[in-house]
Amino acid sequence: MASVVTNKNGMTHNVMARAPWTDEQGIAMKVYQGVMLAVEIFILAIKMNITWTLAVIQFFFPPEPKNVKGEIILITGAGHGMGREMALRFGKLGGVVVCVDINPAGNKETVDIVKGQEGKAHAYQCDVTDRNAINELAEKIRREIGDVTMLVNNAGIMPCKPLLQTSDTEIRTVFEVNVLAQLWLIQAFLPHMMETNHGHIVAMSSMAGVVGLRNLVPYCGTKYAVRGLMEALHEELREDKRDFSGIKLTTICPYIVDTGLCKNPKIKYPSLMKILSPQEAADSIVDAVRRNYHEITIPSSLYYINQICRTMPRAVPLHLKDFLDSGLEAQ
Repeated sequence: MASVVTNKNGMTHNVMARAPWTDEQGIAMKVYQGVMLAVEIFILAIKMNITWTLAVIQFFFPPEPKNVKGEIILITGAGHGMGREMALRFGKLGGVVVCVDINPAGNKETVDIVKGQEGKAHAYQCDVTDRNAINELAEKIRREIGDVTMLVNNAGIMPCKPLLQTSDTEIRTVFEVNVLAQLWLIQAFLPHMMETNHGHIVAMSSMAGVVGLRNLVPYCGTKYAVRGLMEALHEELREDKRDFSGIKLTTICPYIVDTGLCKNPKIKYPSLMKILSPQEAADSIVDAVRRNYHEITIPSSLYYINQICRTMPRAVPLHLKDFLDSGLEAQ
């Protein structure tokens, strides 16, 4: 390559720039880089195949459920529905259940039922959209019970109407309850989990966070957001140079659950897509948490159906969606 050089007399002339290595050395360097890339790709292929094989084995031989006895398990929205059912099941398994709800009457009832089954439970009232209230709650729980080791972000709301009929207040509220509250709670309880490299965070998403549904545009937005934040948090912990392998994350994507949120469900084929009871959903959730599953759908078949449909051209799975014709009518 030629460059222009000015001498001390002010005259300029072209000078050929010297390459940092000879042509032979340049060729050797390219060959070396090519070989190293091929080796790295080969190692990557081996890793992926081993992981794939282990995943297939795990499908047929699931990991043994872990023991949650003595774990301090905080569940939001514990005053009814899936939150209550999870509290009952974790209480039976020996967990110390911390029931959090904005409704003190329902929350107390849940605690009383857990204690009636000889379980350990505590009730706390909190508006999970209030970040200061969450931080105060976290400090109070540390003083009175201990550090939370399992966080179940279950609280949620579901406005069900066309987008243009949804007020700005309703949209802000659904994001505050369904998304921001989960972030505030994670920020409050994750630091201790990181200090001890021990903990489990469970996030309630939905099949509405996997497939878009009419009359649920803001709700779908929140549930897609939950899946995104959990995946990003997983990568943030995994890529950290410190060892956080003891912190587990589980994202739950239920179909329609009869918790009172779904006022007008539409099911064309109940034998194929039935409404789930809170008890059925809680059984699946607790099992997934105890086996450290990363993400599940309820029922589990929807997970595989969705994965297959995602490989198809976008218009193809829409035929299946139209055939099933299920969802929610506007309230």
